[in-house]
Amino acid sequence: MSKLPLKKSDTIRVRIAPSPTGPLHIGTARTALFNYLFARKNQGNFILRIEDTDLERSDPKWEKDVVENLKWLGILWDEGPDIGGKYKPYRQSERKDIYEKYIKKLYDEGYLYWCFCTKEELEAQREDQMARGEAPRYMGRCRNLSLKEQEKFRQEGRKGILRFKVPEKIIKVNDLIRGKLEFNTSLLGDIAVAKDFSIPLYNFAVVIDDFEMKINYVIRGEDHISNIPKQVLFQEALGFPRPNYAHLPLILGPDRSKLSKRHGAVKVQDYKEDGYLPEALINFMALLGWNPGTKEEIFSLEELTKKFSLERVQKGGAIFNIERLNWINGYYIRRIPLAELTEKCIPYLIKSQISKDKSQNKFQIKATGEIIDFNYLKNIVALFQERLKKLSEISELADFFFKDKLEYDKSLLFWQKITEKDLQKNLKKCYKILKKLKENEWQREKIKEVLLKEAEKEINRGYILWPLRVSLTGKKASPPPFEVAEILGKEKTLKRIEEALQK
Repeated sequence: MSKLPLKKSDTIRVRIAPSPTGPLHIGTARTALFNYLFARKNQGNFILRIEDTDLERSDPKWEKDVVENLKWLGILWDEGPDIGGKYKPYRQSERKDIYEKYIKKLYDEGYLYWCFCTKEELEAQREDQMARGEAPRYMGRCRNLSLKEQEKFRQEGRKGILRFKVPEKIIKVNDLIRGKLEFNTSLLGDIAVAKDFSIPLYNFAVVIDDFEMKINYVIRGEDHISNIPKQVLFQEALGFPRPNYAHLPLILGPDRSKLSKRHGAVKVQDYKEDGYLPEALINFMALLGWNPGTKEEIFSLEELTKKFSLERVQKGGAIFNIERLNWINGYYIRRIPLAELTEKCIPYLIKSQISKDKSQNKFQIKATGEIIDFNYLKNIVALFQERLKKLSEISELADFFFKDKLEYDKSLLFWQKITEKDLQKNLKKCYKILKKLKENEWQREKIKEVLLKEAEKEINRGYILWPLRVSLTGKKASPPPFEVAEILGKEKTLKRIEEALQK
């Protein structure tokens, strides 16, 4: 796609139209991102529309979830239910009078008819077709019902729906990602359009909204490809221009099946709560089905806007690789100023290890009652900034700073083939050396100096440093003992060595 199929004078208008029947998922967020990037790259408009015609399943809380999480990601719209716009309203539930006008127009022109088939009758027809190896479709049983027959069904309590008389033809569409697509409408059957004159079903409402809102590019997931012929038929019947279509590849799990809960989190809110940064998630989602044509993997939203193009969107499914997301998130974490990173980590520590003392703007360690300040937490976070893949990991990685007594198996203290006797001897050496340090000398460099001096006397420094580190942290993997000891302070450090000696 070297050139966009639009006049230079036309403004590109795209939309994201989620249904508020559940939280914002990664797939919808990725679609929103690609629409946003396309609009911004081409100085166009990006619209948020809420498709809430499914009144039974729609809930305002899910609309709120969509709005808040898109804003958190930095995907902002030019028109929408919260900010209005020239083509408002932007909720389908508020557009019934608009739909009614077009439904009545098609009905009056003979495109629509009332269908009174029951669910049981439709299911029986479906099973019969499948048994014969045919594609399930509605065969027009009610096409030619007389007014008398229609009234009889109504008196029997049957609820009718409006169906579109589908003509037999071949519909051709040039998809901007997938190329030429063809659809044989004889495989569709007559399409359900509306429950009544003011309550349209999905495919019809979409066509009306896209026309009324001047949407000229429809960029959406490939699961909507099957909707193309239905929507084109409506467009042709109403005399609407056809928008340009671009269908994005599905997001797949590592096993190449459609991404689902069994592959991990699919909700944007879950990633937000788990400590992923919005810029990292944006960066990651952009690479799900699009590539920049280079080996680069790190892009800001601004850089993505400059580089994005539909011609570099792949046709095949995009694999959701959590390790790649973790790597990208870690990259962004390492670039956050330490004070800001600490602020972001504090909510995770409050969940388990500390409480906030609002009166003093300080914190209290839950296990010990000790009062600590922001700098204390900042020093802890500094130890783990290079290791964090997501913010929530801080609670587990740094938990030993907030415990009264460490619980770990004594075997962890042993380095290689060190004997019990030597273990005791070396821990006692550490205790004696550190006890001699004055309070004003209790700094990591000084601690490191005196301990390394002793450790160098051993065949392997690990005979001294390993048991010391384990006694201070209770972990197999942790920051160096010098840094840990500095933060713990002299009293806690010596106490933990004593506890290790008693195991």
